[in-house]
Amino acid sequence: MNVLLWIVLPYTCLAVFVAGHIWRWRRDQFGWTTHTSQLLENRLLRLASPLFHLGAFGVIGGHAVGLLVPEPLTTAIGISEHTYHVVSIAAGTVAGVMLSAGLALLIARRFVNGRVRRKTTTMDKVLYGFLAAMVVLGMVATIGRNLLGGGYDYRETIAVWFRGIFWFRPHTELMAGAPLVYQLHAVGGFLLLALWPFTRLVHVWSAPLAYLWRPYVVYRTRRGPAPTPPPAPDSVRDTARRRVSSGR
Repeated sequence: MNVLLWIVLPYTCLAVFVAGHIWRWRRDQFGWTTHTSQLLENRLLRLASPLFHLGAFGVIGGHAVGLLVPEPLTTAIGISEHTYHVVSIAAGTVAGVMLSAGLALLIARRFVNGRVRRKTTTMDKVLYGFLAAMVVLGMVATIGRNLLGGGYDYRETIAVWFRGIFWFRPHTELMAGAPLVYQLHAVGGFLLLALWPFTRLVHVWSAPLAYLWRPYVVYRTRRGPAPTPPPAPDSVRDTARRRVSSGR
């Protein structure tokens, strides 16, 4: 079971993640979009979308630092383990609350507003269910286990196992001894990666980052009178008929 959960599952999900994006790009480029419903409802979206996205950026950044940056590196640059955990728990709690609030509003908007509900696909419902489960598990781990509970040093176990996946040396025994909430969160995270290419999440890779460095659009005033537009075909026809009828 350990081999299935902590070796086979991660590599399978990563393979589906990569192959699924290639398939989606080749077969469904016109569907590579957020499928926004802003025109159907904008009041809740203006509040929910910034909360969700800012919270998601914070959560993803926290996971990246916690899983990819080893403890000796943070210690070497002068960050003690106590300081790291205090900052990570505080920042993780704030980001998690923002993400939770934004996701709750997005889900409520999907099912309360009739027009938005009718545009919600089955895959949207599956995605929202996965995201809600991941948020709940993450908040339980952050607040319930680390903030209110006895704490758990995931950098010595889960982070080492996670980095080992990319070095093709995952240590399954490290995950076998992790608390259940962390195990469920890890399994759910990889399943979410496998689901990613088939949902609206693909729009992440189409973010208009080029707007940050593209040249400015220069508008210049027109000198002299504007050119006279050519006459419309109907106008030319009517003028010709009037000339014929008047004997010209």
